[in-house]
Amino acid sequence: MIYRREEYRGKRVTIMGLGLHGGGLSSAIFFLKSGAIVTITDLKKRDDLAPSLEKLNRYIDKGNLRLVLGRHREEDFKDTEMVIKNPGVPADSPFLRIAKARGIPIETDISVFLKHSRNPLIAVTGSKGKSTTAAAIHHGLKTTYKNAKLGGNITVSPLTFLDELREGDPIVLEVSSWQLADLRGNPYFKPKIAIVTNILPDHQNKYHSMEEYVRDKMIIVSNQNSEDYTILNFRDRYRDAFVYKTSSNIYFFSSTPVEDSDFRGGYLNGDRALLVDRGSITELFQDTMLKGRHNRLNLLASSVALSLFDIRAQLISRAMATFPGLEHRMEMFLDFNGIKFYNDSAATIPEATVEAVKSLSPPLFLITGGTDKKLDFSPFKEIADKPERIFLLAGSATTKIERILKEEDVPYHGPYPDLEGLVERLFRKLRRGIKVLFSPGCASFELFDNEFHRGRVFKELVQEKTR
Repeated sequence: MIYRREEYRGKRVTIMGLGLHGGGLSSAIFFLKSGAIVTITDLKKRDDLAPSLEKLNRYIDKGNLRLVLGRHREEDFKDTEMVIKNPGVPADSPFLRIAKARGIPIETDISVFLKHSRNPLIAVTGSKGKSTTAAAIHHGLKTTYKNAKLGGNITVSPLTFLDELREGDPIVLEVSSWQLADLRGNPYFKPKIAIVTNILPDHQNKYHSMEEYVRDKMIIVSNQNSEDYTILNFRDRYRDAFVYKTSSNIYFFSSTPVEDSDFRGGYLNGDRALLVDRGSITELFQDTMLKGRHNRLNLLASSVALSLFDIRAQLISRAMATFPGLEHRMEMFLDFNGIKFYNDSAATIPEATVEAVKSLSPPLFLITGGTDKKLDFSPFKEIADKPERIFLLAGSATTKIERILKEEDVPYHGPYPDLEGLVERLFRKLRRGIKVLFSPGCASFELFDNEFHRGRVFKELVQEKTR
């Protein structure tokens, strides 16, 4: 479809969920610039949405923007021509049912983008590692495609760069299970390359079962055909379920060598990342800036994708060696008097914290704990005795962690009711050579807006103490 802003001029659009991550805001700005009549409705109140509302100030007096905050109203879902749904809004919302009953289309920022873009798409999902993998692919694509774009769940709406796209510019989209669920049945969502980093228990407070969660993840391959590629984690227990779901060309990435003459993809052999295609072996990279074997595996998945996009091995190696990583993901943000501080606030499941702990050598202080998502915390047993000290942040999941630490006879500090008190106590115990790892392994919503807010608060508190 040819993209023309005029098609939205005068169109009544309801945006359900302004939020703070950028999707709702970007949708609002896109439609306002296109001349649509926009109603933004959100259950949060004005003060809670202040950062997003500030960016809408220039549009408020122009007559085509209405704000309905702190509530939803039925009329905003009846007297409209399109509803734009935030991924955080449950699909069974009674207000969405009102719109569906009247035949009003329900879209998302990604579905609107895909309707207008025919650029080659690389889509990345998974329980953990998808942001790092997507960003590393984008970093590698930039070696050859200067106008390559990155968006999606990584908090950049693709609507923000729709106007900048040229024919052939590759797009990398990180997609969560919620975003994929919203794309079910969408004919425009057809990744040239689809990557699934891993499938681990997550969001079980929102899903009825792991099977339901996996079904949403599988949407990433549902429209692919024999001209497309799917890249899967060779050691993942759900690998074959995705293989059976797609008719695309299957490639793998593996944490260890694979002795199979038909293997296509990449594997790690020590620190070396190797690309293998039916016996032909090419070295992809060895040196990286990122800590942890789990991150090396993310870079391997990225490298396989880049090779399928015809990026030369030499350029892939250089890109992986220079990729700096992302904020809140094993981010070493301060080295103060020989004490290194790592912000891994994006670790929202216990398996992520386990990998983070394993990636750092002692002496190590671990800060962990937070909100429960109905997950199993038994993986903590693997690393419970590795940190020299463990500091617990209070939350509904922390009681599960406490139980494991007591069973393993591991002492701990806390739980502390807030991060300020925890950091204050932490600094009394620090000495030169310590590595401090903030890796909660839990969600954040009891004390923070989200994991990014949590990570920023931690960094600010540490930086205040070291000034």
